[in-house]
Amino acid sequence: MSAVWRASRGAVRRRKLQTTVIGLVVFGCTVTVVLALSVLAVTTAPFDDAFGKQRGAHVVASFDAATTTPAQLADTAHRPGVRAAAGPFAETTLEMPGDWLGYAPGSITVVGRADPGGPVDQVTLRAGRWATAPGEIVIESNDFPGRDLNVKITPKGLPPLTVVGYAASMSQSARGWVAPEEMAALHPTAYQMLYRFSSAGTDQQLHASLATATAGLPDGALTSAQTYLTLKQQFSAGADSFLPLLTAFGVLGLVIAVLLVGNVVSSAVVAGFRHIGVLKAIGFTPRQVVAVYLGMLLVPALVGAVLGSLVGAVLAVPFMKVAFGGISTGTADVSHPALWAPLSCVVGMPVLVALAALVPALRAGRLSATRAITAGSAPRAGRGLRVQRALSGSRLPRAVSLGLGQPFARPARTALTMAAIVLGVTAVTLATGLSSTIIAAGTSGSPPVGTGVEVDLGQAADHNQQEPKLSPAEIEARLRALPGTELLTRRYLTLVGMTGYSQSVYADFYGGDDWQREARVTVGRPPTGPDEVVAGPAFLAQHGLHLGDRITLELAGRRLPVAIVGEPLEGNAGVVTSNWQTALDLAPQHRVNSYEVRIASGTDSAAYVKAVRAIDPGLYPSVQEPSGATAPTVSVIGFTTVFSILLGSVAALGVFNTVLLNVRERRRELGMLKSIGMTPRQVTAMTVTSVAGLGLASAVIGVPFGILVHRVIVEHIPIMVFSESMKDVWHAPELIGLALAGVGIAVLGALVPARGAARLPIAEALRTE
Repeated sequence: MSAVWRASRGAVRRRKLQTTVIGLVVFGCTVTVVLALSVLAVTTAPFDDAFGKQRGAHVVASFDAATTTPAQLADTAHRPGVRAAAGPFAETTLEMPGDWLGYAPGSITVVGRADPGGPVDQVTLRAGRWATAPGEIVIESNDFPGRDLNVKITPKGLPPLTVVGYAASMSQSARGWVAPEEMAALHPTAYQMLYRFSSAGTDQQLHASLATATAGLPDGALTSAQTYLTLKQQFSAGADSFLPLLTAFGVLGLVIAVLLVGNVVSSAVVAGFRHIGVLKAIGFTPRQVVAVYLGMLLVPALVGAVLGSLVGAVLAVPFMKVAFGGISTGTADVSHPALWAPLSCVVGMPVLVALAALVPALRAGRLSATRAITAGSAPRAGRGLRVQRALSGSRLPRAVSLGLGQPFARPARTALTMAAIVLGVTAVTLATGLSSTIIAAGTSGSPPVGTGVEVDLGQAADHNQQEPKLSPAEIEARLRALPGTELLTRRYLTLVGMTGYSQSVYADFYGGDDWQREARVTVGRPPTGPDEVVAGPAFLAQHGLHLGDRITLELAGRRLPVAIVGEPLEGNAGVVTSNWQTALDLAPQHRVNSYEVRIASGTDSAAYVKAVRAIDPGLYPSVQEPSGATAPTVSVIGFTTVFSILLGSVAALGVFNTVLLNVRERRRELGMLKSIGMTPRQVTAMTVTSVAGLGLASAVIGVPFGILVHRVIVEHIPIMVFSESMKDVWHAPELIGLALAGVGIAVLGALVPARGAARLPIAEALRTE
């Protein structure tokens, strides 16, 4: 064993370039795979862990207090299939005015609960204490710290409530909790039950279990039922959107690694025929020869895997922040990637390298000592020479015709190299397409005119602000009269309930000059008619809805059926968007939250802001710079660019290895060509030409394949829906540039060994090996 290890170490020292190539290839591929596995892990594991620790509710159900009694609901806890239950808890809806704790006004669900524990939905306190006395409330919050304790919030028509704590529920069973004694003063209208079922793996099982538990209750008693699978889908929506992209690059990286490792080992075997013969002549068995070549690769593979896993784990941390930005994660920990992802790559990548190297290593083990020693200096003619002779009659320069014939001398090696270039071109094409699609999406809609100024209206709930003295109509008229005002859009944002669902959603209403631009509809149409809304793909998926369905919004005791007529480009899972007429139908007494004003080019924005403040002290204007790319957009473009450069570089390293081996094998031929007058420039041209044709042929295959992968990915991003114009980003200049990318990868990899061949002294090239 020590002899095998010494021989392997010697091979590593002698083949420094090939060792470096293997290490870099494994490093680059490991980074992509670790990121993909890390994202895959956080789509389910953190939610499942936190949900299990809190004994989360499989179903949060609300029942009409007018048709059911607490005794009837308590009896449902003992029905077949119910593993555990909590409740009934009295439930009500509070109308929150103004800017309360930084949230939009609207409806929130509050439950009367004596403590945060229990057999189901063990709520975790993030700060403060539980509400135990009248006039106290605990607020569900995903982003504590940063909020104050013992502040007062005042629901419409009710006395103030003191916020004594902030808590997180993975079941999202309520937006607030009060003591049961306080609930009587809040006029409860429903009862809440929390269930854990024996069969809860699918939506069908959950609905069947709930139907069994509630059998015998009066018709219409069950008013809403929220399943944990909906929350789980919402939790992973951001990460799921990146998963197709990372999976594609991860698979490309693995395939390129296998191809290049096989190519490098084959090259090492061919280049080391005499070394293999010497090993066998001094007593190495076939198995020991195989072990020498596998050991030679496992050293750089292990180093590359360890470094790649570390870098991938470090990059995964900011990536998680982007993927889970704006998503309610509750008590789930998404700040650290799963340890099994980098550890599995540390073990798995060297194993993959060993498997890829096994076939050429076995070939080395089967060689006889005599054949191996004599093969090193044997000239090789075959197909390459015949093609070169056929091209000699053409008008091509002789250096070019000789170069074009070289790939045919080693068809297997050429095929492996070409496959790596194809995948490199695919990665570049995919990155180009995704970047173009996202840029097209970011510039969709009417282009902004001039500088933007956002005018917020002061809220009474905020002690640092004062309410405007003028009415919304008077404020709008005076804003339009200001010099420089070109476009004005009014906005009303509020929390509303949805009939049949326990969680509130945001309703975003726009009116004025440029309100349709805010909807950014890509599928269907904007909500131009009364009682119409648009909702993003994540909202539709998580609520089991489709384009054309109808939902019922609830606010301040009013119910309004609305139709879903369109899907915006990028929609929050908890937001619907509509027009001003719908806002009037749902909330006739609603109040504008803010105005968005576009001022003419050349207008002094500072002077304009000063003029807005002079209209009313309750107006709070701020200049809005032209919106740049969002964090997810920057992340997608950044990661696709990095990965495409990484995989393109790996493919170039494969070309580098192939050309380097070809130069070493053809040293005598190069010496003869230089001795009869071939110049260094001609040697360089011949060597580069030998792979430039492969690059062009690879582009013919790789570009269409990359376009196909791009189409598949953009059609399977769960939180975005792109229009056809955003998907069709391929035009003649881009396609020509991508075709040249294949040639560029090949030339980049060939340039260094080509220059080395050009500088090779004739005497050194002609001497015997």
